Amino acid sequence: MKIMISAAEAIEKGVWNEILRLFGRDKNEEIWPKEEFILTEEQALQLKLIKK
Repeated sequence: MKIMISAAEAIEKGVWNEILRLFGRDKNEEIWPKEEFILTEEQALQLKLIKK
């Protein structure tokens, strides 16, 4: 299963820094609020975005 989350949603849910780390992104680069990131089920579980 793949889970999509936008940058705005990640910020709202408090997982933005973890998303940056997972995707190797720099906190200073420009990112659009609607930019989407695709997480594996395992990543989403680790970030507590879903429950098993």
